[in-house]
Amino acid sequence: MLQKDLQDLKELNELAASDESLADLVRQKYNQLSDAIAQQEGRIFLSGQYDKHNAIVEISSGAGGQDSQDWATMLLRMYEKYFAKKGFKARVLHQSFGDAGGPEGRIGTKSVTLEVKGSYAYGLLQKETGVHRLVRISPFSAQKLRHTSFALVEVLPEIQEAQAQLEIKPEDLKVDTFKSSGPGGQYVNKTESAIRITHLPTGIVVASQTERLQGKNKENAMKILYSKLHQLKEQEREKQLKEIKGEQISASWGNQIRSYVLHPYQMVKDLRTQYETSDTQGVLDGDLDAFIQAELKLHE
Repeated sequence: MLQKDLQDLKELNELAASDESLADLVRQKYNQLSDAIAQQEGRIFLSGQYDKHNAIVEISSGAGGQDSQDWATMLLRMYEKYFAKKGFKARVLHQSFGDAGGPEGRIGTKSVTLEVKGSYAYGLLQKETGVHRLVRISPFSAQKLRHTSFALVEVLPEIQEAQAQLEIKPEDLKVDTFKSSGPGGQYVNKTESAIRITHLPTGIVVASQTERLQGKNKENAMKILYSKLHQLKEQEREKQLKEIKGEQISASWGNQIRSYVLHPYQMVKDLRTQYETSDTQGVLDGDLDAFIQAELKLHE
């Protein structure tokens, strides 16, 4: 298909040499073909076992109070815009809010968990895992001081119970119910439909609060738990391999992957691929394809 499109473009370009009115059409067809080739190229790098799966994305604010919580919310909006551009369906399963602050009474995010559904969602997003660093003039500083904020992004493949190859015993689970609420304690449900599950052997805690029915929230929470336990199992396996090879294992929180500098200059730079752009607003509006493609190619 791409070969035929390339041949058609070549013939059209030859015609344009004697007919300037075709120049715009040539540019349009060229851009369309370039996008199609980039998409096909991306599929080549997505051949992992879980790359076709849906994804669970978690964003957690780091130390730094309201600045970091605001940064976590900014990252949430950035990814939501990226998902929309890719045609992915995303929904928030659980969100923990911070306190209002700043001149606009902005409410930040302590942590948020999203379910992202779409073709190759996990494959495209998996390398977004790591610490994201923001440098800007703090909107929460009366002295307009520059502040550095951190947030941790974790991406898991959505693992169904049948795929997990894990046995979870009922006695290993502590299940708590609570009333879900929005930012600032708004929209508190009258019934305790929200679910929090603690896996006692590992200490992993998962929650879901956005469904009206308690049973549905429990189903969502268990889905997250299976994904986290699967990740833990994979990490243990990788740790053993690295110890055999003699490789040093770095702490995940110290794994800073990307810097977003809004002051004193404009720059977003990936510290693994060295890809950078001065279009910070475009990136925050979800233009992440160049970063994601660069990272996929780096690990091929």
